[in-house]
Amino acid sequence: MSFLIYIIFGGIVGWVASLLMHTDGQQGIFLNVVVGIIGSILGAWIFSLLGIGGGVSGFNIPSFIVALVGAVVLIFIVKALKN
Repeated sequence: MSFLIYIIFGGIVGWVASLLMHTDGQQGIFLNVVVGIIGSILGAWIFSLLGIGGGVSGFNIPSFIVALVGAVVLIFIVKALKN
């Protein structure tokens, strides 16, 4: 994917993850993008450990699910470390 697509994809994934984890008011668009991109990497790693094929391979539903799982896990870890 091109750099611009990564930013758009990361922003959408980070925003949805922040809505699910109730941190949307604390994050701005920049943090949503960062959480989405790091979540994509984390999600691909988690899925590979579980033996479930497929990482983030484009702007599609399976990639969105992998990235969303990673972003939710990332937000969960950050929230746990803050408390």
